[in-house]
Amino acid sequence: MSRIAYVNGRYLPHGEAAVHIEDRGYQFSDGIYEVIALRDGALIDEEPHLVRLERSLGELRIDPPMGRRALAAVLREVARRNRVREGIVYIQVTRGVARRDHAFPAKARPALVVTARRQGPSKPAAATGGVSVISLPDIRWTRCDIKSIALLPNVLAKQQAREAGAFEAWFVDEAGQVTEGSSTNAWIVTDKGELITRDPGNAILNGVTRRTILNLAAERQIRLVERGFTLEEAKAAREAFVTSTTACVMPVLRIDDMPVGDGRVGSLSAALRQAYFDYTADAEEEVEETVEGRV
Repeated sequence: MSRIAYVNGRYLPHGEAAVHIEDRGYQFSDGIYEVIALRDGALIDEEPHLVRLERSLGELRIDPPMGRRALAAVLREVARRNRVREGIVYIQVTRGVARRDHAFPAKARPALVVTARRQGPSKPAAATGGVSVISLPDIRWTRCDIKSIALLPNVLAKQQAREAGAFEAWFVDEAGQVTEGSSTNAWIVTDKGELITRDPGNAILNGVTRRTILNLAAERQIRLVERGFTLEEAKAAREAFVTSTTACVMPVLRIDDMPVGDGRVGSLSAALRQAYFDYTADAEEEVEETVEGRV
């Protein structure tokens, strides 16, 4: 748990941090969020996360609470005050406090909350056993590309997965195609060795880790295709995995109690997981070099 939280210009003890009861995030889920991983003090993929935050704000017509450089300074200060070097920084921006009315208020000031908490980094060896997922009908709205705090369908799906003994739930649309997980992007590897993930659009959140994996795959000349795939195709795939800021690259060994491939972590999943950890290690080294250069 974060010991110090940033709330609208103030650094406060976590127990004293609060927002107004008429904050539109509380009453309408009228806001967005981002989660950035901290690895040995480095904010992993910081710029893409902040770019996506600005895009989400723009889609909801919420003004940025501050400039990007100022926000970057707040993120580092929150991490420093909480002594977090391995974990996550959480950012939430809402439209602010206003009298309850569905329409946008005329003069509301955006509300910004930033917290940080420790969370040990997942290591490549941790994926040796892989995980399972279940499939559920996609009952969400049609703007999943916005990283909105309106996550009730995702919460229900994640809970159903936990109750089924699974790590994640994959949403399946009316056409029978997998969109994404409740908090992850979904991937499969075909028998031909093609890496498949759903193309970015309104049906999925274009994950920052997702984009990093696409780049790492392209660098390694892995055949990749951004397209939809059916649940049946996923169950018949050679490999499957999920990606997110916190899950990194997590192999999927079972879908709805059916084994994927031979039921073991596939070679491509393992290779991309290692490539991602090498990538984050490089980011950590860059931070160390920058700090050393200032001494």
